Amino acid sequence: MSTSSSTAAERDFKREFLKIVFVVFGVLLICFCIFFVNHNEDNKYIIATLELNGSAEKGDALFKINCVGCHGITARGLVGPDLHSITQRLNDKEIIKQVTGGLTPPMPSFEIDPANMSNLLKYLHSLE
Repeated sequence: MSTSSSTAAERDFKREFLKIVFVVFGVLLICFCIFFVNHNEDNKYIIATLELNGSAEKGDALFKINCVGCHGITARGLVGPDLHSITQRLNDKEIIKQVTGGLTPPMPSFEIDPANMSNLLKYLHSLE
């Protein structure tokens, strides 16, 4: 009798183990799909931004509206860092990801269209 109950217990254990494996696999598959779709959208945004030739004057106006509170009116830094020569420390893709993702707290993320992001990049390049 103990043999049949142990095999039944083994079967139950195997079933539960397989259920857990399938659930974990499903969760990982969903996470991968979300990451891939999001990463692909980021790439499209970056490509669209980099294809444009922005205006430093429009970027300056955008900077004064959104960024001076942390980076100062001359972009020399307050709460946020000095942005002069930022384009020498970070490439354009990294800057775009920083602005749109707010990767280093307390910087917020910004929803900014590619044309305005291109303008902001042009302005940041003018600070060199």
